[in-house]
Amino acid sequence: MGIVIKSEREIQAMREAGGVVATVLEVLKLQVAPGMRTKELDAIAEGELEKLGARSSFKGYQGFPAALCVSVNDEVVHGIPGERVLAEGDIVSLDFGAIFNGFQGDAALTVGVGEVTPRARELMEVTRGALEAGIAAARDEARLGDISAAIQGYAESKGYSVVREYCGHGIGREMHEEPQIPNFGLPGTGPVLKKGMTLALEPMVNIGGWRTRLGGNHWTVLTADGSLSAHSENTIAITGGEAEVLTAL
Repeated sequence: MGIVIKSEREIQAMREAGGVVATVLEVLKLQVAPGMRTKELDAIAEGELEKLGARSSFKGYQGFPAALCVSVNDEVVHGIPGERVLAEGDIVSLDFGAIFNGFQGDAALTVGVGEVTPRARELMEVTRGALEAGIAAARDEARLGDISAAIQGYAESKGYSVVREYCGHGIGREMHEEPQIPNFGLPGTGPVLKKGMTLALEPMVNIGGWRTRLGGNHWTVLTADGSLSAHSENTIAITGGEAEVLTAL
């Protein structure tokens, strides 16, 4: 399937799905605390989905067992919630997707558990800044590579690395649509962005090197060197001006 241009009616449906995602992540980030098991966060996400009349994008997707990805410290993405207990000073990436009236929203954020180190706090800020740089580059008639280069340039200018083996994606009726959106690349390359495209931008930024490894559960991705990683994501729509964030917190 090629890149899909959405109608205004479809984008409105995605605003509603994005609103569900933003609402649930807002609840979750306030619940993160030392002593909490990661499966408790997943249970909260499931409960909020039920209240809002939406379904999980993630649960059951290629066999993933939870509604929420919870990735801690050196875990980059796709952490499976379970018995792990969060400790003071951890950083936790919460990645969440929802289906509402047939359309999808997808977003992620990274939060600290209690007091975190200045370096960890800076990592989270830089990751969010890299996402914002990518969103700022996402304009009608720009190139996809402009987004990738903006994300990479911002993160690397601060002394951090961007994960290269996982990327953002188009989104709509399906969670993963064309195009794939790397977090590194050259400006002026790739497909031309058009009004009505809906994209999930998601920089994953590491304190150490960019390489990753797959954990023993065959889902959780970790940094190869054991360094801290943070993840920030929003679903956006390309408009005639600045991109519209459909999952704004």
